[in-house]
Amino acid sequence: MAPRILIFDSGVGGLSVAARVHEAMPHVSIVYLADNAAFPYGDQPESVVIERCCTLIAVALEQYPCDAIVVACNTASTIALPHLRAITEVPVVGVVPPVKPAAAQTLNRRIGLLATPATVRRPYIDQLIGEFAADCQVERVGHPGLVQWAEGLVRGVPVPQAELDRAVVGLRDAGVDTVVLGCTHYPLLLDNLKRSLPGVKSWVDSGEAIARRVAWLLAQVQPSVDVLAEHDTSCTPVVTALFSGNSPVGVAGFMMGLGLQPRAVIGNWPGKS
Repeated sequence: MAPRILIFDSGVGGLSVAARVHEAMPHVSIVYLADNAAFPYGDQPESVVIERCCTLIAVALEQYPCDAIVVACNTASTIALPHLRAITEVPVVGVVPPVKPAAAQTLNRRIGLLATPATVRRPYIDQLIGEFAADCQVERVGHPGLVQWAEGLVRGVPVPQAELDRAVVGLRDAGVDTVVLGCTHYPLLLDNLKRSLPGVKSWVDSGEAIARRVAWLLAQVQPSVDVLAEHDTSCTPVVTALFSGNSPVGVAGFMMGLGLQPRAVIGNWPGKS
C-alpha cells in the first residue's frame, strides 16, 4: 500500500511543499489540510493556533490515517509542533526559513529574508541568523501583501507587480544575491519575484529539504517501499484537499498547474468553523 502524507497549512502556501513532495515521491498519496477559516495564523493568538492545529490534524488522522505529517506553516511550526507531537505517534516535520542553505549559497554574503511580518519578528529568526549566517548581511522584509497575493493566484487574480516591486525594494537596494523564501506561500510568487529582483542569483525555499526528510521518515516506516520511485508512472497518487472554510474558487485547477491531481476538494471540513 502506498504511503500517505498529511500536509497542513493555514492557507494554500503549503501546496508549494505538496508539489515538491509529489515531485520527489510521485506515487505517495497526499492529504492537504488548510485551516483557511482562521487564515492567516500570524494574526491569531498562540493558544488559538495550537488548539486549531492539534484539533484539525487529530480529526484528519482519524479519517485519513497517515504515515507522516508536514506542518507547512512557519507560524504553526514555531508554536504548535511540541503540542502536536504530544498527541500523535505519527512523525511530524515542521518548516523553518532555510537560512543555513542560503548562507552556503551566497557569494557576496548579502542575504534577503522574505517572510511574514509575524515571522521576521520571532526570536528564532535571530537564532538562525546568529548560528548559520553571522558573517552575512541579512536584510529582512516582512510584508503582509505577499501572502494575500499568493492566495489570490488561486482565484486567478494577477499579482500586482508594481506593488510587489515596492515591497521588496529593500532587498534590491541592499544588493542581495540570495533570497530566503521564509513562507511556504512565497514559492508560488517566484516568477513575479524574479521580475522584481532580476539580480538575485539564488532563491532558497524549504520544499526540497522537507521532501527529503519525509522520504527518509517513510523509509523507516515502510522500508520495503521505494518512496523515491521517481520514474514509476504505473500508479496514480490520491490527492485530497480539505479546507476548514470555503474551498477557494479555482483551487482544483491551481493544484493541477502545480502537478497535483486532486481526487476531492472538500470545503467547510469537518464542519463550519
